[in-house]
Amino acid sequence: MRFLTGLRAFHYTARCGGSTAAAQAMGVSQPTVSSHVSALEKQFGVQLFVQVGRRLVLTEFAETLLVMTNRLFELEDEARELLSDAHGVQRGHLRIGAVGPYNVMRMLAAFQNRYPGIFVTLSVGDSSQVVERILDYHVDIGVLVHDVQDERVESIPFRRQALRVFAHRDHPLVGRALRFADLEGQAMVVRESGSTTQKIFNARLREAGIRIKPVMEIGSRESVREAVACGIGLGVVSDIAYIPDARLRPLDIADFNAYSHAHVICLRERMKSRLVMSFLDLLAPLRAELATRSGAAGAADD
Repeated sequence: MRFLTGLRAFHYTARCGGSTAAAQAMGVSQPTVSSHVSALEKQFGVQLFVQVGRRLVLTEFAETLLVMTNRLFELEDEARELLSDAHGVQRGHLRIGAVGPYNVMRMLAAFQNRYPGIFVTLSVGDSSQVVERILDYHVDIGVLVHDVQDERVESIPFRRQALRVFAHRDHPLVGRALRFADLEGQAMVVRESGSTTQKIFNARLREAGIRIKPVMEIGSRESVREAVACGIGLGVVSDIAYIPDARLRPLDIADFNAYSHAHVICLRERMKSRLVMSFLDLLAPLRAELATRSGAAGAADD
């Protein structure tokens, strides 16, 4: 049991970024956590952490060990879920990573409505960060705007979403019937290299032989929207992420057809986890609801 106690102290220290946060998560004192980690290091003659300023940094050996303890304590959590919720999913902690709030919030609303006793944490990052968090067991579910080609990962399609180019309301292109070629030489505010939306848009530009003028690179779609609203340049987002604003106007580009595809991902080995299965079971009804709404909107437009 002392061995598992040491592993647990190491695991929480690594995951929480320090012994104080680990102690809070474990419900013990900080000196207790530190002593367990020290005992583990002494027992096996290894160094697990290096002090860099006020931060603890994992050694290369500890990075490998953390992968194993992630699996170990995930299994412990699953066993606790099974024993505690023999008559249904009542309690637990579901961790989700997403590239933005728009698709995932619909999922979370449905999930919380069905499972109000489940606590959810949501972290937001770019696609590569979300995939990394899935692979290192830091999150259970990922919501992206592309599928993932990795044999360890299950990638489930959720919805297709069109890309939309938008501008400041006083931009010369606003109100005109445009062709994609009209974007030639236009100043644009672009996303960082990890943005799937930006990659799709750039690919369409290359296919059409169109050169824009990137004037600023920004790491969040909300900041891109504000930059466009200040007249810095054009922007592009998926339709679900476009928020109507009196300062902005979408551009009417007849021959611009580009789409991202929202996917939900998880580790294949974790698909039988009760919490993960409960979340995935909600996707089909949500897809059907979105399809019904889309059809109704199309009929209204006709």
